[in-house]
Amino acid sequence: MPTEPPYLRIAAALREEISQLPPGAKVPSTRQLASAHGVANATAAKALDVLRREGVIRAEPRSGHVVAGQHAEAESKRPVLSRDRLVRAAIAIADTEGVAALSMRGLAARLGVPAMAPYRYLSGKDELIFLMADTVYGETGYPAREPEGWRAQLELVARTLWSVHRRHPWLAHLVPLTRPWPLPNLAAHNERALAALSVFGLNSADLCDLNVLFYNHIQGTAIHLERERHAMGTTGITEDQWMEKQARGYAALTGSGRYPVLARMVRDLAEEGYDLDLDHLFEIGLQALLDGLAVRYPVGGAVSGRQDQGS
Repeated sequence: MPTEPPYLRIAAALREEISQLPPGAKVPSTRQLASAHGVANATAAKALDVLRREGVIRAEPRSGHVVAGQHAEAESKRPVLSRDRLVRAAIAIADTEGVAALSMRGLAARLGVPAMAPYRYLSGKDELIFLMADTVYGETGYPAREPEGWRAQLELVARTLWSVHRRHPWLAHLVPLTRPWPLPNLAAHNERALAALSVFGLNSADLCDLNVLFYNHIQGTAIHLERERHAMGTTGITEDQWMEKQARGYAALTGSGRYPVLARMVRDLAEEGYDLDLDHLFEIGLQALLDGLAVRYPVGGAVSGRQDQGS
């Protein structure tokens, strides 16, 4: 299980400490928290931000943070803990910090409940992540009127799923194509894709192959959304800065004379400018995939599948 982020541990300790203080009492400053817990000021600031968003503390001009005046009343009115509330809070953590930052203990701390409270509603982290995935797949629906034609129908499904992965970059890392999860809300997307692909008249094995290929394009591209965010968080440098650091290595490759096409491409891109845009790559990849399906499986024509790999 991933280690709980330090700022959540600090927030939990501070929450317990100030629960004994009257409204308006001064809260330790960012610098004081950083010194007391041996962390960076940015980490201490995140801990204070957690409590501020919960309404436990408030910012007071020229005084820093103080205990919120309505703290006791807010606690008494705190929404009852539920499975849905746990799942929604976990999704928010994963969206901002990645799924690796998620733990049952950290989730409890974020909600201001005892560490074991989530286990009254969930068997553990595996069930939590299963429900998180199913929930986000169910966020976006479809118009009541179906587009005309298999291509437009597949474009709609692909772009809908891409938007889900765009909002939740961690999602693409959860479900291997080879070990799919029985998620009802993902099944709803699959049903639409399969219905559109059924126009080709394929047997079930070939139909499954195409559906997996179709989803693989979405998931395979979306994987890099989270990878870039992780790389940025780990290295602290942007994509452009990363490429600048690799300039010497690429100069050695392209200057060797062994890779003339690569050398020409790198030179042209350096002169003209280039940004690797995942949204653009998703779209051109989708169109190339659909173009290929139109040629390989002409509607009303000869059908080629697993039994005709040479076509």
